[in-house]
Amino acid sequence: MPIKTWNAFVWSIKITDMWWKLLLLLGMSVVIVVSFTTPAPQQTIGEPSRIFYYHIPQAWICVLAFAMAMLYSIQYLRTKKQIYDDRAATAASLGLVFCILATLTGSIFAKVTWGSFWNWDPRETSIFILLLIYGAYFALRGAVESEERRAALSAVYAIFAFVTVPFLIFVVPRVVPSLHPADSVIDKNMKFTMGPQVRLIFFSSLILFTVLFLWMFGLANRVQALVRRHEERD
Repeated sequence: MPIKTWNAFVWSIKITDMWWKLLLLLGMSVVIVVSFTTPAPQQTIGEPSRIFYYHIPQAWICVLAFAMAMLYSIQYLRTKKQIYDDRAATAASLGLVFCILATLTGSIFAKVTWGSFWNWDPRETSIFILLLIYGAYFALRGAVESEERRAALSAVYAIFAFVTVPFLIFVVPRVVPSLHPADSVIDKNMKFTMGPQVRLIFFSSLILFTVLFLWMFGLANRVQALVRRHEERD
């Protein structure tokens, strides 16, 4: 391929890459504005329910990231390729970040509605346990010097750790009495409890948070790849 043609191809990719990031920024900005300028999503709770547009997407990304960490860990155990361990660690780290954000937004909601940032509610307790589980994942990674041994142990841990995620996020809060609002998205009959406008804002936020996470994940992987190349040259 001629150099000019190749350069044009590279620039077209860069422009496309820039445009979707601008669309992501615009979309997030629109969601933030409409989430505070439209009526509160739950009239019984009132203004504090607006945090619902951010808290639930953050919790969703937490689950998605930990699931990806598990899948990449399985790939590492199957192939022994370091790239999969790197990606598992990246996914787990982002999952931990969003888990912390979900905990913080949940605590803000608890302060406004229940009068205290922390009440040891089943949902608060379960997400706290999840933070400890994945905090231990990184403690394990930091305690093992051998790269291969660290990758293997971390992979096994990540697989077993994810087994607790559906249980702590979806099961425990629904089988134990809780202060947390029930039927926030769907009711017991699997029907949406949100009106059309609330549903549009919520799912837009959910999609945009997912795209944001995937962009952060890809960017972190590229940085890690550059670090690996630098280490190999040295």
